[in-house]
Amino acid sequence: MVRSKAPSKKQQKKGIDFKKIKRKLGRKLPPPKNATNTEIKSKAIVLPEQSVATNKEGLAVSKKGLTLKELLQQTSHHNAKVRRDALMGIKDLVLNHPAELRLHRYAVIEKLRERISDDDKVVREALYQLFKSEIFPGCAEDNQGLLISLLMTYIFNAMTNLAIDIRLMAFKFFDLVVQYYPPCFSLYAEKILQSYEDILRKNQYCLEDKGKLRTTLSGLVHCLSLLPSKKPESEKGISGDRMIHAFEPDAPTANTGFSTIIKKLKELVLVLINCFQDFIPLLISMPQLDAQSFDCILSILQSIDIAVRFFIYGTHEVAAESICNQTLSSPLSKKLLGVFPLYPKQHLSVKEDDRYFILNIVITDIFLHLREWICPSANVFEKFLEFIENALLGTICSSTRSGKAAWEKHVSSLLPFIPKLASEVETRWQSRILESFTQTFKGCNPESSLKLACLSMIEEMLIPNGDKHYTEASDTVVLDFQTVWIRELPSLLMLLGDRQPSSSQVVLRLLLRLGQFSGSNSFLFWEYENTQFALSEFYSTCEEGNIYYGPFMRLPWDCQELSICCLYYFSNLSALLLKSVALCCLCPELEPFVSFRILEVLHAAYKAGHIQIADHISFFVTLLSRFKVFPENIDPVRESDVKVSNHGAFKSLTSVLCSYLSQMGDSSVVLQILDKAIIGLILLQPPLDNACAMLKVLIVLDSKPTRLSEQSIIALSNFLPGYLMDVVHCIPEDDVRTWRYYLLPCFFLFDRSNKVLKLVLDVIGSFLTDSNLSLPSDTSTRYATDNLSRINATISLLLLMYKDIKVQKIISLFRTEVSSILQSIASLQSSEVKMTLEERHRFQCSFEQLKVVTSTSPAG
Repeated sequence: MVRSKAPSKKQQKKGIDFKKIKRKLGRKLPPPKNATNTEIKSKAIVLPEQSVATNKEGLAVSKKGLTLKELLQQTSHHNAKVRRDALMGIKDLVLNHPAELRLHRYAVIEKLRERISDDDKVVREALYQLFKSEIFPGCAEDNQGLLISLLMTYIFNAMTNLAIDIRLMAFKFFDLVVQYYPPCFSLYAEKILQSYEDILRKNQYCLEDKGKLRTTLSGLVHCLSLLPSKKPESEKGISGDRMIHAFEPDAPTANTGFSTIIKKLKELVLVLINCFQDFIPLLISMPQLDAQSFDCILSILQSIDIAVRFFIYGTHEVAAESICNQTLSSPLSKKLLGVFPLYPKQHLSVKEDDRYFILNIVITDIFLHLREWICPSANVFEKFLEFIENALLGTICSSTRSGKAAWEKHVSSLLPFIPKLASEVETRWQSRILESFTQTFKGCNPESSLKLACLSMIEEMLIPNGDKHYTEASDTVVLDFQTVWIRELPSLLMLLGDRQPSSSQVVLRLLLRLGQFSGSNSFLFWEYENTQFALSEFYSTCEEGNIYYGPFMRLPWDCQELSICCLYYFSNLSALLLKSVALCCLCPELEPFVSFRILEVLHAAYKAGHIQIADHISFFVTLLSRFKVFPENIDPVRESDVKVSNHGAFKSLTSVLCSYLSQMGDSSVVLQILDKAIIGLILLQPPLDNACAMLKVLIVLDSKPTRLSEQSIIALSNFLPGYLMDVVHCIPEDDVRTWRYYLLPCFFLFDRSNKVLKLVLDVIGSFLTDSNLSLPSDTSTRYATDNLSRINATISLLLLMYKDIKVQKIISLFRTEVSSILQSIASLQSSEVKMTLEERHRFQCSFEQLKVVTSTSPAG
């Protein structure tokens, strides 16, 4: 039987309308075939410089193209690197565009102050540097009070931050604020001291990072240095508690605004003492004193020292005694002074020795301030005295360059206590302290600040409190040292030269004060008198005809004024010192007003009886005869090319000296002293200006009829013809003012003694009748050297004489002599004097004019 076939698969599928798709679980269904695609694709079209928002042309931008507004916004960014970059961008923008800071300074500070408490250390440091280098210097001329008030709230918030680093950085910011605006400390003093006290109580945290503690403590020292630490002026004498020349602190001398902080400052000092005590175990355990630990300890001690001085000098005396006795005496004695002196466990380095020396200096300074309230035992006091002696001698610090610098800088703080110590300690220690001080004074660099500090203390010990009624010390030990100090002053002036005018000024001021107070103190009187011999070198010296000028010539006017005033207080000015001063006056480099000041002081000294009349006159005559006038030729034609001339200065000098000579007493006595000296100098044929000056002196002291001796009249008659010819030869006839200046002294002589005029005319006549036309041996000319010029000068001289009414009357008495001169001139017109046609024409015109004048003048 045949099996039937099964139906095929194709036949089975024919009847299916929709295909069923099997989906796996979890697969995303595909979108339907008729779904609309809503996705949009596009590309940005970039058009450079077309956007108004990005156009910054004309705006101040940083290197990265950001404006100040954008940079300030970025300082609040959550990313620390962006904040730091923004601060650097602000610094760059302000540096290149300073006007931006001036225009927007308040907005800048208001925004940047938020970063004072920033969590990031780098950002805080960048902010600090920005304020230090750009913002504070750029706002120095603005209303600083308003700027500071914007910052202080945020600084105080940072000082109370939980993070120790932020707190320490806040103190660093405040120190920067104080540097640029010191009054802010007095405004916020109580809060600031409280904040310092709080941070120092947690010094255990700070000891782990001494670098941060050092910064904080240095800021505290700076703030405390603004406290008043000097006695008020009302409690001082003339000089009082003198301020050392080398160290003039910026601290105020009044306690305005600080009276309310005494309690806070007492608490702070106690905390500082505890901080110092905490460092002692470290000093013992450390193999050597490192720089950071040293700086921290030094700042602590300096802060205590400043506070102690404020308690003593900046508060009321009763309050100071209460504070020092009840509050500070016990802790300072036990915890601070009890460890003195600080010494290293073992000698390791020179630098370490110098550090311990500096620390011991500050502890000694604190002790000396508090000595009256602490009442130390004899052993403790001697321990400090021994240290002071060794410190002054420099035996406990290194001899290296850095060691010497540290010694000079810090040993000066001990000097203000030397006068009081020397007056209170027993004789043995008095001698040792004064000896060590003297060695310090003599051994330190003349140009150093330590030398100035020593000079200030010397003044205090020579003239305590500037008291004119102070009696000299009876202790021979003290007198011996005072002698050494005074005799060292002239040598110090020479060593200083003109390199340090400020130091020279201090020395000269001390010398002047010694002179002022020497009248009431026999010791000072004799020592001051003896300095004039050493001081002569300070002005000038003359060796074998060579003049060597001292520092006086090169020092500024204020130093010259002091040294000139010193001359007045010598009771008997020596001829040697007067000579050295005269050489300075003759130096052309010395300003004329300095010479006049010297003359004024010396004349006042003469009237006070400090100069002998002969020495005083000799000084004046030296100036008149040896003063070098330039240009020497008074011819205006030749002088026109000379830019600098001292003719005017010498004329003024001559007038001043003539005035002083007329005030010296009986003119006849003065003339008697001067007569021979002046005539002797005139016969040496000096330049015209000097000769004219000396003739003026004779006129001022002489009278009518003349009191000149017969010998002087004859000598003058031989000199005057040559002098008159030179004057007439050099000065044109139309320059009336000049020739009158030089001829008037001669005309006065003619008026007071007709004999002088007759002798002068006789000399001129004899010259014209001489076959060689030569002047007598006692008569010579400096400018009218040839025969023609002498003849022309004679004619011009006679014409000028006839123009003066008084001289015309006198010369009319000597018609015979004048006629003889005219005849001699007429006989010379022929061939005895060679002349060109032009010269002969001028000669004849002048001669004819002279003949007319002589013939028409009235008879005497």
